[in-house]
Amino acid sequence: MAKPPDSSKLKKELGLFDVFAIATGSTLAGGFFVLPGIAAAGAGSAVPFAYLLAGLILLPGLLAKAELATAMPRSGGIYFFLDRSMGPLWGTMSGFGTWFTIILKTAFALIGVGAYLGLFFPNLPLTTFATGLAVVFGVINLFGAKKTGQAQNVLVIGLMIILAWFSGLGIFNIELSHFSGLMATPSGSLISTAGLVIVSYMGLIKVASVAGEVKDPGRNLPLGMILAYVAAIAAYMIGTAVMIGVVGADVLGANGGDLTPVATVAEAMVGKWGKILVTVAAVLAFSSVANSGILSASRYPLAMAQDRLLPDFMSRLTAKSSTPWSAILLTVSIIILFVTVLNPVKIAKLASSFMLLMFTMSTIAVIVMREARLDSYDPEFKSPLYPWLQIVGTIASLWMIFQMGYLSVTFTVGMLWFGALWYRYYASSRVERSGAIFNIFERLGRSSNNELDRELRSILQEKGLRTDDPFDEIVARSFVMDLEGSTTFEDVVEQASTRLSNRVQLTAHNISRKFLEGTRVGTTPVTKGVALPHLTLEGLTRPEMVIVRAKAGVLLQAPDLELSPDEPESTVYAIFFLISPKENPGQHLHILAQIARRVDSNTFRLDWELAADEAELKEVLLRKEHFLYLAVREDSPTAELIGKTLKEMKLPSGNLIAVIRRSDQSIIPTGDTVLMEGDRLTILGDPQYLKVTKAKYSSSAT
Repeated sequence: MAKPPDSSKLKKELGLFDVFAIATGSTLAGGFFVLPGIAAAGAGSAVPFAYLLAGLILLPGLLAKAELATAMPRSGGIYFFLDRSMGPLWGTMSGFGTWFTIILKTAFALIGVGAYLGLFFPNLPLTTFATGLAVVFGVINLFGAKKTGQAQNVLVIGLMIILAWFSGLGIFNIELSHFSGLMATPSGSLISTAGLVIVSYMGLIKVASVAGEVKDPGRNLPLGMILAYVAAIAAYMIGTAVMIGVVGADVLGANGGDLTPVATVAEAMVGKWGKILVTVAAVLAFSSVANSGILSASRYPLAMAQDRLLPDFMSRLTAKSSTPWSAILLTVSIIILFVTVLNPVKIAKLASSFMLLMFTMSTIAVIVMREARLDSYDPEFKSPLYPWLQIVGTIASLWMIFQMGYLSVTFTVGMLWFGALWYRYYASSRVERSGAIFNIFERLGRSSNNELDRELRSILQEKGLRTDDPFDEIVARSFVMDLEGSTTFEDVVEQASTRLSNRVQLTAHNISRKFLEGTRVGTTPVTKGVALPHLTLEGLTRPEMVIVRAKAGVLLQAPDLELSPDEPESTVYAIFFLISPKENPGQHLHILAQIARRVDSNTFRLDWELAADEAELKEVLLRKEHFLYLAVREDSPTAELIGKTLKEMKLPSGNLIAVIRRSDQSIIPTGDTVLMEGDRLTILGDPQYLKVTKAKYSSSAT
């Protein structure tokens, strides 16, 4: 069976500004510094509207990518999304196509650097210079995503400062007469130009390809992508309006298009030093594209190799920086080849056409993943207006591809054909994987893809808890069974079900029957001596759990258990019975994933065996920084709490006393519960508050 990609080997080092910088820096380059002149040759003074149209067409695909990236934060971007939704055939085709598309955009950037530097060094050997830059940025990428991101941040900050100066000054130099022919622009020319400049937004998809290296991807990926999109739309609309307004479309579009339009406009406004300043900005912009382009492009062969669609050597990482050195070297080599054989206009059109197709497939992938109805598909950001926005985005992108001419369509079809042939003759015999679309077929009576569901569950485990998942509260109020002697699994289930029936509107017999049935059909995960029987039930208001420690071990004899491949034995020493509301399957899976994360840790087994009592068994699961035990005693600072109700303690919002241990009983308190001598409180909440509370009652807190 194909091994899923282990993106945990790639370090999660990129934060929100890194995401924004990668997307913005690689967007505001060729689209701003080269293409406006070429666009003016086609659309005249309507260039700003061509950029706006291109951005609007891509918006549904961008939102779809943000959703897919938060559900599946894996390096490989659209390749990984399509592979897991549509199957490995589409994954292979999209992987090759997007890899080469980003390479084309990177080659375009290197040509742009030469075009601007050529203003001051007319004898500059363009090909040799571009090759040298590709090598330099390839070396930077070998040092890891963090170093690449830091370099990107510096480049983008410098770029944004100069662009703000250019646009701010340019607004005061606009001549409205240069827009006199705005309404006379033929719609066909406007649409064709929009298709050309769509490549300007390519950087917005690059960051999805490094999703596996982003910290807190559920927040940082969609927020960074949307902020970059807004910044790009604003920069293109204002910037191109300034260019047209200062020198006119006739000047920018002369001889097929000025390849250094920003320099032309800056020189017209303030002379030679303005030309020098924007040339510096152009070099920063194109350098950021080349830098981030190599970073993101190299993750496609890495992800494909991890899925066995490419030779294994492409997935090798450096020992120190955990970077895919072979994928980076191959990517740089292809970039060098492209800068020697293609011209800027062809590069822009070819890159735009395939990118449009990938945006189309992203919207389709969202539809497939949602209609597959996998509980484990749990994006933290959801594309709005489902499914109408996705349908409109699909139709608009496909229509635009056919407006771009036969060369673009031929390139797109050719890349798909190449990917299909590669899959047919190389990869199909190496993978045993299908996409989420087969889960839709399963609803129609055909086979489903259980392997995908397991992989998505493993992704949930890596992502961890969401801020509103009440994991610590559930653990704190859970029942605990500490079993000394030998017993059967059926007896344990019966005892656990009896306890749970005290809190839910279901009999112990019915709960027991559902747990045993789930275990028989293989839905109970068993790994490392731990079993996680779980149910989702209608009518529940909150999750409940029973924690079982079986010191002598319990044998699970069901033949179809979902056993870990690393430990096929079914004798367990810890059992966690979890029931959750059926209406919130995502929360249920996140709770299971958090338990699995703790079980997988190196210290779990020893901590579990050494736990002295019920409180310490719960401590093994609780996130230590989020809970505090407080003993109420006459001879300690907590004496002031005796006789007070919980609401008189005035806990900060978001903090609560989840359980009171009184003698041998566990009490689920209310605001009117009165504290007594000897009570042991389990307080959950914000780590900063807990530190203050612990310091106040230091001799009573643990």
